[in-house]
Amino acid sequence: MRLKSIKSPNDIKQLSLEELDELAQEIRDCIINRVSINGGHLASSLGVIELTIALHYVFRTPHDKIVWDVGHQCYPHKLLTGRFDTFNTLRQYGGISGFPRRVESQHDAFGTGHSSTSISAALGIAEARALTARHFKVIAVIGDGAMTGGLAFEGLNHAGHLKKDLIVILNDNEMSISKNVGALSAYLTKIMTGSLYNKLKKETKNIMEIIPKVGGHFSKLAQKTEDTLKYFILPGMLFEELGFSYVGPVEGHDIGKLIDTLQCIKDSTTPILIHVVTTKGKGYEFSEKNPATFHGVGPFELDTGELRTYPQRPAFSTVFGQHLAEAAEKDPRVVAITAAMKEGTGLREFAGRFPERFYDVGIAEPHAITFAAGMATQGLRPVVAIYSTFLQRAYDEIIHDVCLQNLPVVFAIDRAGIVGEDGPTHHGVYDISFLRHIPNLTIMSPKNSIEMKEMLKLATTHEGPSAIRYSRDCMNEELEASKTHVEMGKAEVIEGGTDVAILAVGGCTLSAIHAARRLKEDGVSAMVVNMRFLKPLDTAIIDEIAGTIRKIVTVEENVLGGGFGSSILEYLNSADAEFAAGVAVKIVALPDRFIEQGKQSLLRHLYGLDDDGIYHAALSLLKQLKEV
Repeated sequence: MRLKSIKSPNDIKQLSLEELDELAQEIRDCIINRVSINGGHLASSLGVIELTIALHYVFRTPHDKIVWDVGHQCYPHKLLTGRFDTFNTLRQYGGISGFPRRVESQHDAFGTGHSSTSISAALGIAEARALTARHFKVIAVIGDGAMTGGLAFEGLNHAGHLKKDLIVILNDNEMSISKNVGALSAYLTKIMTGSLYNKLKKETKNIMEIIPKVGGHFSKLAQKTEDTLKYFILPGMLFEELGFSYVGPVEGHDIGKLIDTLQCIKDSTTPILIHVVTTKGKGYEFSEKNPATFHGVGPFELDTGELRTYPQRPAFSTVFGQHLAEAAEKDPRVVAITAAMKEGTGLREFAGRFPERFYDVGIAEPHAITFAAGMATQGLRPVVAIYSTFLQRAYDEIIHDVCLQNLPVVFAIDRAGIVGEDGPTHHGVYDISFLRHIPNLTIMSPKNSIEMKEMLKLATTHEGPSAIRYSRDCMNEELEASKTHVEMGKAEVIEGGTDVAILAVGGCTLSAIHAARRLKEDGVSAMVVNMRFLKPLDTAIIDEIAGTIRKIVTVEENVLGGGFGSSILEYLNSADAEFAAGVAVKIVALPDRFIEQGKQSLLRHLYGLDDDGIYHAALSLLKQLKEV
């Protein structure tokens, strides 16, 4: 097996094209086998194997810098840069990341995980190269889905203005996670049929220049009319108008053609964009047929493509989608918006039933929020479904365009809390902190599907902005048995107690219940409160607990700073001094650090967010008070 001997990209530079093709197949087999065991981003990585080989064959990393947009497609890059021996640890706790990480390898020029950042980052590297008088090539590899993000166009615009030596490779597979939407997708499709211009230009110029005496004159005359010709024939004119020389489309699975193309442009000193056409999921039948499913997939059977482990109970996103469709059936004002995550956010059913009221805006979270705000001014009730980690990208729009105007936009915040093997770029552990202090915003967190349904009803009828945050976990039957009515701003007391009160948020409620039962076995009477509302807080229940039990443990899957526990302390601090004095609060939350990758259960245990951690936190608080 040749792949085992590849310790750095230099090891492939002496291989023949035939040997490179064999290496590509080995890489493909290795990725398919490993992802079938560990899970991961399969389809995107399979689609760029030949491109990755060609890039490392022509350029010299880490001297030259390759920036992978998003990073979903970086598995071939990892295998070619000395990480074959650790590839079995992919996305596991303590193992190598599923995304580029600068601390992991000198070949990872820039850490990624969110979309549309590569061109801006690569341009920054190129400008730093000029300021420090160094010489190396900078290449940004960006997918057609990521190119829909506004940041990508900001980078293109600035790069064209600076006219720096920068190579942008547009990996066009007509698919991001959900199928690409929008004018850019249509534009790139048009390019696929627009190769007539390049052929005509080349052949015309060759003919003119071989004509004695008049050839040069007519060649110059033709150059004057070239831009007009481009507008009629060449769809790549958009990139040329932004200051890039456009090359393509190039077949993305022909290593020989890719190497020839890269060799031809490697000495360019101005911005150049190479349009490479690939097939997402290339080489594995099931991922080619269903690239959305195999974009980010759990362990699966190699022979059938079927998931080895999958939830028997519906996930929060599935339940959210079902309840939102029901709400839309009753209220024609309800519309759904997502940013290239129709399947991931559970909106497939809604899109099928109400296509005229469903909007996928592409990878453009800030636009999604302001688009929703505009709809809300006209009496609609837009529900914007976005993962917590990606909602961070629209922070200003949440404040300025929605909350400042007090518009009835609903933020459905999926994947809130610890998400698992995707690691620090994807954990949704900041949303409580960055939303809680915004005026006018109501924030809810359901513990089960019944609360999800009722909270959606409250949110879509509320005269102001609201957010519902929920985890990626599946519904738990034990929690599903609870059918207490949800009232705006009111918490739910699940179990009574006299020694300590455990205030839990959303998915942490079940762990709090289990911890309380363990405490009871030790003779400790613990009250369990499902807070439901992070804002407004149920101050009545807090007043009651502060006046009687006076010992509080708060539990949340969010960072400590500015989170739910902080809100309890803030409220007690603002209350009457005599009333609040002597109330002890212990906050169970995530520390001030980026949380690593790993299984959700493992990470929750490590950071004390499971029933064992809550149990010991309560005992610790009681012990401290006894010792005082």
